[in-house]
Amino acid sequence: MTKPSPSSPSSQTASLTAAGLTDRIELMQTFVRIVEAGSLSAAAVQLGITQPTISRRLQALERSLGVRLLQRSTHAMKLTDDGERCYERAKDLLAGWDEFESELRGARLQAEGALRVVVPHAFGQKQLIGPLTEFMRRHPLVAVEWLLHDRAADFITQGIDCAIQVGEVHDPSVVAIHLAEVPRMTVAAPSLLAGRPTPQHPADLAALPWIAIPAFYRREVTLTHVHTGEQRHVAFRPHLVTDSLYALRNTAIEGVGVAVGSSWILAEDVAAGRLVQLLPEWEPASLPVSLLYPYARFYPARLRHFIDTMKEAMPGAVRGAVGWDALARRQPAARKEDGA
Repeated sequence: MTKPSPSSPSSQTASLTAAGLTDRIELMQTFVRIVEAGSLSAAAVQLGITQPTISRRLQALERSLGVRLLQRSTHAMKLTDDGERCYERAKDLLAGWDEFESELRGARLQAEGALRVVVPHAFGQKQLIGPLTEFMRRHPLVAVEWLLHDRAADFITQGIDCAIQVGEVHDPSVVAIHLAEVPRMTVAAPSLLAGRPTPQHPADLAALPWIAIPAFYRREVTLTHVHTGEQRHVAFRPHLVTDSLYALRNTAIEGVGVAVGSSWILAEDVAAGRLVQLLPEWEPASLPVSLLYPYARFYPARLRHFIDTMKEAMPGAVRGAVGWDALARRQPAARKEDGA
């Protein structure tokens, strides 16, 4: 049988088909990123390309499918019915393609290599040590750099693989997986309250000295009534400002001022009488905990398994009521095939 020449119609068709498949995968990846990022501009930032390029890819996908996927105005973007179907189907197709690529690259092999992780000081020194050691027992070929920082991680400059962050995530250039919510409470030492009327309403707190932690509050806190949903804003001038949750706790115990902090670190002191919970029916808003990592086409097994470990551990860690050892005993053995 005669082999077709590079310029023959059959050869050109095969080349165009292969190129078309690659292009369509790229177009679908771009469309999914647009939907998940919430805008063309945010998708452009995450993909590291220009907004006009994003727009051209979207238009090319719509032309190839013969349908309108998005309705856009100056201030809003909405999926059409066809866009909804395309988005769900594209996610499935891309997941299958990523799995195929991962298998070819050996991504399902045993996790190994170095993993650089940035974690908050307080969590990283106490609540997450159990999950960390369990992860390392499960994956002995992974070497972990456990970096304690409360500031935002610089993934590129510092070569960070992932970071755990308490508080809202505002960076559109990273993947953010919500892990849990950290409940908080308002506390003060008995010595601070001695000789003062017991606070009966959020307004009574403004007259007391305060300790502030600027990452979460500095001159005002908002309290919500657990039964009615009523909100009250308490404004104050801080007597002490610190960037450490442990310093916040310890100075509160010494009677320096009122503090709002994570329940997992304060509940034991309240139970022991070293601190008093003020206005328990008025709660400060809980804080989200997220695991962040840069966007990439491929994620190594060590990162995917670390993410799984944090998903398992974090709800108990933020409550402070469920020990990791007990949680680990209830969990099945680590899955060999689990995606990020």
